[in-house]
Amino acid sequence: MTEKSTQDKSERKGALSRFTVIDASRVRAGPTAVRLFADMGARVIKLEIPPGAPGGDDMIGGRDHNRADYENLHRNKESLTLNMKSPEGLKILHELVRRADVFIENFRPDVKDRLGIGPEALRVINPRLVYASISGFGQDGPYAGWPGFDSIAQGMGGLMSVTGKPGEGPMRVGIPIADLCAGHFCAMGILAALLEREASGEGQWVQTSLLEAQIAMLDFQAAQWLIDKKVPVQSGNEHPLTVPTGVFATKDGYLNIAAIGQTMWTRLCEALEVPHLIEEPGMGSDPERVQNRDKVNAAIQPALSARTTAEWTERLLKAGVPCGPIHRVDQVFADPQVQHLGVAWPMHHAELGEVALVGQPMRLSRYPREQPPRAAPEQGADTSDILSELGYSAAQVAELRAAYVV
Repeated sequence: MTEKSTQDKSERKGALSRFTVIDASRVRAGPTAVRLFADMGARVIKLEIPPGAPGGDDMIGGRDHNRADYENLHRNKESLTLNMKSPEGLKILHELVRRADVFIENFRPDVKDRLGIGPEALRVINPRLVYASISGFGQDGPYAGWPGFDSIAQGMGGLMSVTGKPGEGPMRVGIPIADLCAGHFCAMGILAALLEREASGEGQWVQTSLLEAQIAMLDFQAAQWLIDKKVPVQSGNEHPLTVPTGVFATKDGYLNIAAIGQTMWTRLCEALEVPHLIEEPGMGSDPERVQNRDKVNAAIQPALSARTTAEWTERLLKAGVPCGPIHRVDQVFADPQVQHLGVAWPMHHAELGEVALVGQPMRLSRYPREQPPRAAPEQGADTSDILSELGYSAAQVAELRAAYVV
């Protein structure tokens, strides 16, 4: 059993400690948004289906599927089991909403209204509530009812068409980037709505989707089409607009090089001791090098193969050429700069022992990350305490458990 999530309520610290978030989301996008609030000190109450109740969640990322993922995604939260389909469960939810600042869900668009927990219904109970929704494809429109999954959004959002080597077919990236970005964009929307509430006194409905988040992340690739009507294509490890920028073999591994523009190209050639390439026909400018990509890469590869990755990293950085090694995940966390930044967040877990989670990639000077995270709660670990706060007696809680309401 993990340590009780509610033990530090009176001592909760962090920039967002004055806020309470009700998390009715699941899988990854919603929990990713909520994790930011939990890590920044907000009280996050995660709603889960009661044990034994129909419709339990067996989705990817659950406790039984991947404990490491679950711990990393749901740290610093409290767990309340609640059957929102029952009248008694809906009553409890309404009582929570009266006290909350944020409610977040990622049901299919029609489900929340069918359950009576849509934005209009809950904001009648609490007009200051910021209601946040993450969907696969938007709250309305021809695809609104489609189930939203990361890989599908990667494909429909254009990412897979520009990922991978030319001619090898579409390629999914190695992380659930549509889920993660939708979660981060949702968190930003919630924060904006909370700021606006300080002026208006009212909450509002924040919406995003995996599809919109994925398209937004296309950035310059999308702009090529919207402005220049150019359809971007796969370029593998190469940058589509500048050469040489990509992965090159060294004596003992690989090196990322980003020689962007003429100044960097000149520095690179001098560091590689091939200065004759600077004005070589077809290599004298970025547009020319893009047109002759294979020729340029082949010209510099023999020099790069003569030294190790570490040697080239030191030499090129000294010459002012952006570069860096390509790490496996274990090498990432062994890197001295990563260790200096404290990206791994140490935690003691009652069952797993001394482990670490991935910390938030931002720093606030007045709220340093000093305390270790609280372990992800066991299902329903905080149900009794939360209901007690709402005025329910132990006998009433027992009755609710027996009826699978909680």
